[in-house]
Amino acid sequence: MRIAVLGAGAVGLSVAARLSRVAEVVAVTRERCVAAIGRDGFHLSGRWGDGVCEFAVTTSLDPGEKFDYVFVTAKSVDTAAICREFAPLLARSETVSLQNGIGNEEIIAGVADRVIGGMIITGFEWRSDNAVHVSVEGGPMKLGRFPAGTDSTVEALVDLVRRAGIPVEGSAAIRTEIWGKTMYNCALNPLGALMNVPYGCLAEPHSWAVIEAIVTEVYEVAAAEGISLAWPDPESYLAFLASTQLPNTAGHHSSMLQDLARGRLTEIDFMNGAIAAIGARHGIRAPYNACIADLVRFRESPAGR
Repeated sequence: MRIAVLGAGAVGLSVAARLSRVAEVVAVTRERCVAAIGRDGFHLSGRWGDGVCEFAVTTSLDPGEKFDYVFVTAKSVDTAAICREFAPLLARSETVSLQNGIGNEEIIAGVADRVIGGMIITGFEWRSDNAVHVSVEGGPMKLGRFPAGTDSTVEALVDLVRRAGIPVEGSAAIRTEIWGKTMYNCALNPLGALMNVPYGCLAEPHSWAVIEAIVTEVYEVAAAEGISLAWPDPESYLAFLASTQLPNTAGHHSSMLQDLARGRLTEIDFMNGAIAAIGARHGIRAPYNACIADLVRFRESPAGR
């Protein structure tokens, strides 16, 4: 079994490290990560176990290489560029999106005929160019044929990921799972970044009031888009967020906070920005999501750094 991981940052390298136990893995990553991993191996710590992992890393791939599965783990802002660079490879492969936000699978489907959607609600934090700490885990990875359904190829991938030691489940409604993860991200990721606090602090009443409004808007937009979320109403999801997801990820610092600290573009346009944009297409206002998106965009700008 051969697997390629494209756009491998903290998530992709950690997934590659675990999969390397059960498959031949090649991760395409930044040059500095290639140099550090080539010199000292990849150091994984935290919830997925501690150890040094050896697997192939590179900054590019031979166009003629063949893989059983190709994971796209790049930041959402880089999905289109990944698709342009690796279009021939994606066109002939089972392509798995394991990314944040809404819209990645649709972009990938522009070049790939066989798309598997993925949802992962796990916290990954860089320690160095060849070291990642898995800080929290809010539930199992979900994999399913996009936009819906499952098949033997998906089931084989679920089995492979499980044998690699990653908690995982198959889903026949992966679009619902992706929207559910995006709702979680919309509620916590930008607020944690803007306020520079771990997720657990966001249970404070003032921030929780903002979270309630964000989630209510996501439900309104999802209904207009024809998306059935896993919880019947905002109150049900907020209860689950408060009782389960938030405690499970209380110590996690937002990936968006890490992006802003490094002066990088965030994935806000695939999270709160996407909710506001999709809502606008349906004539639905989402002022809280739009405001949060604008605040993050300010922080991305030269004036906000």
